[in-house]
Amino acid sequence: MLGKKKATGLDGSFVQCLGCKKTLFRREFEENLFVCQMCGHHHRLSWRQRAEITFDEGSFSEADAGLRSVDTLEFPEYREKLESAIAKTGINDSVVSGRATLDGVPVSTAIADFSFMGGSMGSVAGEKITRTLERAATDRIPAIVFCASGGARMQEGLLSLMQMAKTTAAVAKCREAGAPYIAVFTDPTMAGVLASYASVADVILAEPKSLVGFAGARVAAQAQVMKVPDDFQKAEFALRSGMIDKVVERRAMRSTLSSLVRVLIGGSR
Repeated sequence: MLGKKKATGLDGSFVQCLGCKKTLFRREFEENLFVCQMCGHHHRLSWRQRAEITFDEGSFSEADAGLRSVDTLEFPEYREKLESAIAKTGINDSVVSGRATLDGVPVSTAIADFSFMGGSMGSVAGEKITRTLERAATDRIPAIVFCASGGARMQEGLLSLMQMAKTTAAVAKCREAGAPYIAVFTDPTMAGVLASYASVADVILAEPKSLVGFAGARVAAQAQVMKVPDDFQKAEFALRSGMIDKVVERRAMRSTLSSLVRVLIGGSR
């Protein structure tokens, strides 16, 4: 239900929080948007759950659904992993893109789903992000992208790394057209995604305690030459460092995005 890192199910009525390990009533947990009422831990969402809690009811219309990755490099076991991920999640890749309305305002959106191969960015994910931004530029409507990724998809090699440049170039098209672009960092937002389209948005929001960084925690620990803060590579550290604009709790995310969209549209037209 909540992707790879999901609340532990005890039975049909209870779940266990991944943060504090407390037992929670499933109904209350879901009504609280999959946030622990005890410790505030934000559990990961599927793309569909994210769309349902963010956009106007029934307004999301998927685009680019037919795009599928191919095993150009004939990377060992890649085809099998793709098919397994498709069967597990019901989607063709780690990003679902389309159009929706947010309190009546049309937006172009892309939502990453970490449960599909760790949200990794391959050719299809990069193409969907690019098309999302290009639709926003063409129609001069806001783009909202929810990030959730461990980084580039190694099985696609340079084809994956090329998406960093392609998606960043698409951001420039939004700027030229005066279309606002908002990125939302969820847990985790890492590596090639962070180093490309995620970090160059007009406004960057993040959910509390989301993992945000370039290298993984173990790699970063090996490279440390000085003591780092306890919240290093967390959204709160990124906020203090000026990388993001605001940390927003999930229950306030929809209203925050709605306000931002209206302000940015007013300023761009």
